[in-house]
Amino acid sequence: MRRRGRIARPPAESRTGSRRVTAATNDSDDLAALAKGGRTNTLGFAIRLIARIPFLVIATRLYGAEALGRFASAMVLIEIVALICSLGEKRGLAQRLSDGAGENRAAEARLVFDGLLLALGYSTVAALVLLTFPEPMFPNGVNSQWDIWLIAAIPAFAITEILLAAQAYRYDIATTVRTRAIVEPWTISIAAGVYFFIPATRDGGLALAYITSIYAGLLFTLWPFLRSYGLPQGWQPAPRALIAMSSRAFPLVGADAIERGTRLLDIFILGLLAPPQVVGIYYAAQQIASLPQKLKTSFEPILSPVITKNLRIGNMGAIAAQVRQVGFWIIAVQLGIALVLGVPSEAVMGLWGPDYVAGSAALAFLLAAEVAASMAVVSESVLVYIARKRNLAISVGVIALQAVLTIVLIEAAERYELGTGFQAAGAAGALLIALTMSSLIKALLLKHLLHAPVSNWRWALVYAAAPAVVVGYAFTWVPEWMELVFGIPAVLATYGLVIWRRGFGEGDKALFRKQVVPDPATDLP
Repeated sequence: MRRRGRIARPPAESRTGSRRVTAATNDSDDLAALAKGGRTNTLGFAIRLIARIPFLVIATRLYGAEALGRFASAMVLIEIVALICSLGEKRGLAQRLSDGAGENRAAEARLVFDGLLLALGYSTVAALVLLTFPEPMFPNGVNSQWDIWLIAAIPAFAITEILLAAQAYRYDIATTVRTRAIVEPWTISIAAGVYFFIPATRDGGLALAYITSIYAGLLFTLWPFLRSYGLPQGWQPAPRALIAMSSRAFPLVGADAIERGTRLLDIFILGLLAPPQVVGIYYAAQQIASLPQKLKTSFEPILSPVITKNLRIGNMGAIAAQVRQVGFWIIAVQLGIALVLGVPSEAVMGLWGPDYVAGSAALAFLLAAEVAASMAVVSESVLVYIARKRNLAISVGVIALQAVLTIVLIEAAERYELGTGFQAAGAAGALLIALTMSSLIKALLLKHLLHAPVSNWRWALVYAAAPAVVVGYAFTWVPEWMELVFGIPAVLATYGLVIWRRGFGEGDKALFRKQVVPDPATDLP
C-alpha cells in the first residue's frame, strides 16, 4: 500500500517511455518548424529571383557598368559597417531572449529595445565617421554628390536586421521573406527607374534607390514587430548592462561581419585594383550568384531559436541531426540553382548586355562557391553559440586567405594581360577556395564538439548533377534564347527528378509537406 499523502511514481519503463515520447515530440516539432521555414524561404527565393531581374536590367542597361561598379564599391562598405552595428543580433538575439526573458513578453520587448538602442548609437557614430572620411567608400570615384548619402542607410539596415531577428524568434519568417524578397528588391528596382528619368537625380539614381529600398524595408518590418512585441513597458536603458552586452557580442559581430565580408571583400579589392567597369561586371554576376546565398542564410532565423532551445536542454544529438538535415536541404537546392544558372552562364550574363558576357566564368565560380559554403554556414549557426572564439579565429583565417588569393589572382590576370573576364574570375576563384576551406574546417570542429556526424554531403548529389550537366551542355549548341527558354527548365527537371528519387528520403521530403509532425506514440519502437 502507498503511504498517505504520497503519489506513486510510474514504473521505470513507463518513465523512460514518457521521456522518449517527449523527445520524439520535441524533435518532430523542431523538424516541423525547420521545414515550414524552409518552405517559406524557398518561396521567398523564387520571388527574390523575379524581383532582382528588373533592377539588374535597369542598372546595367540604363546606368552602365562603370556607374554600377562605383555604386557597388560604396555599397559593400555600407553593408559591412551596418552589419557590425547590428551587434550580431541576427543570431545572438535568439540566445538573449531564450536565456533572459523566458515566457515574459514584456521582458522580451525590453531586451529587443536594448539591442535597438545600441545599434542606433553605433550606427550614428559610424555614419558620422564615414561622413568625415568618405574616401574608403569611393576607391573609383563617385557618380554624383548624392552618393555620400549612402551613409544614411546604415542605421536603417542595422535596425531592420534586429527587428527581423526578433520576429524570427517567434517563428515569423514570412516577414523576413516579404521584406527581403518583395519590398526591398521591388523598391530599389522601381526607384532606380524613376530616379534615372529625373535630371537632378539621374547620376545618383542607384545610391538614392538603395537608400529608398532600405528605409522601405525598415518601415514594412516595424509594423509586424510592434504588433508582436509592442512598446517596452517600464524600460530604462542601463549603461552598464549595455556595455556588457556590447562586449559579449564581439565574437558574434566578428563572425557575422566576416561571413558577410567574404561575399563583399572581392568587390572591395576589385574596386582598389581594377577599373570600375570590371567591378560592375562582377557585381552583376554576384547579384545572380547571391540568390542561392540568400536562400542559405534565410534558414538562419528559424534555425537559431531551434538550436538555442536544444542547447538549453543539452540535446546535442538533435542539434547534429538538424545540422545534417538543414545542410542537405540547402546544398540540394543550391546545387540545382548552380546548375540552372551556371551551365548557361554566357547566355545568362548576356541578358545584361554584350559587355557582361566576360563575367560568365566568374558567375560559374561564384555559384560553385555558394554550394561549397553551405556546410560552413550551417556549422557556424551552432558554433557561434558553443565555440564563439574558435569560430571567429577560423573565420579570420579564411577571410585573410581569401584576401591574399584575390590580390594574387587579380594581379596575375593583369600582369599577363588576360582581360577583364579573368580578373573577375580570379576574384571568384579565390572566394571558392576560401569558402571550401571554411566548410571543411568548421564541419570537423562541430563534429568534434557534438560527438556526432554533421556532414551534408551525399553521393546522390553527383548522380543528379551529372545528367543535368549533360542536358545543359547539349543546349549550349542552340541559339541563346532557346538555351534560356528551354535549356534551363530541362536542366532543372533532370536534376529535380533524379535528386528526388535518389537523394531524398522520407525525412528530407518533409520540406515539401505541410504536415510533418508524426505521432510520437506510434513512432516508438
